[in-house]
Parts: sequence; structure tokens; C-alpha cells
Amino acid sequence: MKKILTNLTFWVLTAITVGVLLGHFRPDLALYQVLDAPIKGKFLGQEFEIGATFSEFLGKTFISIVKLFINPIIFLTITVGIVSMGNLKKVGKVGAKAILYFEVVTTFALIIGIIVANLTRPGDGVITESIKGGDISKYTKTAQEFSWWQFFMDNSTLQVLVFAIVLGISLSNYPKRQYILDYLAPISKKVFWALHKVMLLAPIGAFGGMAFTIGKYGIAALFPLAKLMGTVYATMAIFIFAVLWYILKMYKIKLLDFLKYIKEELLIVLGTSSSEAALPSLMEKLEKMGCSKSVVGLVVPAGYSFNLDGTTIYLSMAVIFLAQVFHVHLDIAQIFTIIGILMVTSKGAAGVTGSGFIVLASTLTAIKVIPVEGLALLLGVDRFMSEARAITNFIGNGVATIWLANNEKEFDREKMERVFGQS
Repeated sequence: MKKILTNLTFWVLTAITVGVLLGHFRPDLALYQVLDAPIKGKFLGQEFEIGATFSEFLGKTFISIVKLFINPIIFLTITVGIVSMGNLKKVGKVGAKAILYFEVVTTFALIIGIIVANLTRPGDGVITESIKGGDISKYTKTAQEFSWWQFFMDNSTLQVLVFAIVLGISLSNYPKRQYILDYLAPISKKVFWALHKVMLLAPIGAFGGMAFTIGKYGIAALFPLAKLMGTVYATMAIFIFAVLWYILKMYKIKLLDFLKYIKEELLIVLGTSSSEAALPSLMEKLEKMGCSKSVVGLVVPAGYSFNLDGTTIYLSMAVIFLAQVFHVHLDIAQIFTIIGILMVTSKGAAGVTGSGFIVLASTLTAIKVIPVEGLALLLGVDRFMSEARAITNFIGNGVATIWLANNEKEFDREKMERVFGQS
């Protein structure tokens, strides 16, 4: 009994359940106004938000606190990893392999999404009169203004990633680089120690995130688009247990063992609908599992922006869904055009607020055959599908890191077997 009560997984699961019950039976309490307006700002390069309602206050505050650790951990991990590696040719090789891996796997995810959406046709029979004028103007406006330079400037994670790589490369040739390692290593340990303390608040964040979702949108919001939701969830499950399973199988690693090992992080992502909430913890667990610090530091932060398997699947299926809703027949040439456009636009999906709708709006605008107003159909259920997107993105980045660490012979199987045995 004592072991259960001290288990973080138990408390996160309990918090998610209580959050669902509160949001469903007492939405007035879940959405009780505790602040006159949300508080937004920027600290340590990361945007933070404190929600105005009771549930948002708990959920968004927890995510904002965890996000503060992302840039320091990325900076320390990458800098220490590259300096300790001391082989610049190897750094470039790992980076190039990571980019190639991201492009191949996300393109595969994109194609799977389009094929399944065309086979199951979730948009057939959806009544367009159910569009009730949801506010999509902010998404279409941002989509029209989107630029790669702005994407980079708004994405502090990418900026820290680039800066850390440049600094690590510069210091790798420094004769007394051991002094640098001796200085940065203790700082890194203290940052992770502080993160562990913050993660004890994960049940509170998961409770707030789930209570807000159910309280605001209600379970009834799922019914009109239940077929789309079911199709998206099923497609992501197929991707995880077929594609990602096969990728790990190449190095004789069991996907289920890995999922069991990161179960606490997966529940946090589920409760908060944010992969950011567990990103620093994932990096630490991948190192403990046997992936080298340098590979983890390069692949996970880059994957956060460019290896969005779940988001890619959702975007491709949403475009086909809206085409079916409005009875727009897409020929082979147009489908290939959609694939080409999403291969580019989906890479910006992590750097902009309201990213999913912004990328969708920019894609629909570029295709010019599907009404952009159709986005209003998805506003009510997008939050319910964000959990699947975040979890798939999260697992995908973990698998990418393990695969690249093995491919580069920077993986310790003894560590993996030890931690898998303990999980």
C-alpha cells in the first residue's frame, strides 16, 4: 500500500480521473474565475501563462514552470555533450542523420494519415450547417503572416539549440576543456534535481488540464465528430505500434518495454495535452536508458520542432476530412501537392501559438480548393485530439533518439536492461 501511495503514476492517474469527473459534473467549479484575466509573459526565453480559471490556473501554471527548465537543460546537455565528444565530424554526422530520419519518418506519417482518411472517409455525412462561426480569424491571419525567419525568432528552443551547438563546437578544441566540463556538470545535476522536485506537482497539472478540457467543451462535444476522432486515434495507434515498433525492432528493443519505462511522462502528457511538460524528464530518462548525452542533446530538442509525427498525421487527416465534408474531390496531383505543402508547413507546427490551426489554415490557403471556414468544425474537438498528437510526438522523439544512438554506437544496452528491469 505504501508503495502505491508514493508512486507518481498512481497520483497522476487519480488526478486525471478526478479532473474528468469535476469537469463533467461541476463545470462551474472547474471554470471558476480566480483571476480577472490570464497572465502572460516571457521568462528565460520561454513563454509562460497563468490561466484565469481554477483549472487553467493549475494546469497552465504547472506547464509554465516545467517549460522554464527546457532551455537550460538543452543548453547544458548539448554543450557538455559536444565538448566531451570532442569530435566535430561526429557531431555533424549525427545532426545530418537526425534531419534525414525526421524527414523520412514524418513523411511516412503524413502518407499514412492521408491513406487512412481516404479509406475510412470520416467527413462523409458531416453537416456543414453545424459550423457555428467559430473564431478562426486569428489562425488565418497568423497563417498569412507566417515566415521561416519569424518561426526561428519565435522559437527560443531552436535558438538555444543553435547557440549551444556553436558554443560546444567552439569549446571542443579548447585545450583546457575539462575545466569547462567540471564546471558545467554540477550545474546540470542541480537543474535536474530541481526538475525532479517540480515533477512532484505533475498530478496537480494533470488534474487542471483535464478538468478544463471537459469543463469547457463537455463530453457531448465529441459526438458530432466522433468518427474523425476515432479515426485519428486509431491511425496514431497504428503508427506507434507498427512503424515505431519496427524502428525499435531493428535494434532488438521492445516498444512496450520503452513505453512502460516512460509511463509517468506519458500520463503527464495525457493530462496536460503538452509534450513540453515532460520533455526535460524524457531527456534524462533516455540518458539513464543508455543513450549518450550528446545524441540526446542533439536529437530531442531538434525533434521537438521537426519530428512531429502525431501532428503530421493529424494535419494530413484534417485536410482530407474537410475535403470530404465540403464534397471536394481531390485528384492524385492535388493529394501530392498536399503532401508536398505539409512536408514544409508541418515543420513549423511547434513554434507558433495555435500551431495546428495555423498550419492547417496556411495549407488550405495554399491549396485553394477547400474552404478555410471549415476550420470552425474542428475547434470544438481539437483539444480532445491534442492528447493523441502530443503523446505520438513524444513517443516518436524518444524512438528517434534511441534509434540514432544505436546507429551511432552511442548506446549502452546494459543500462537499458537495468532500467527496464526496474520499471
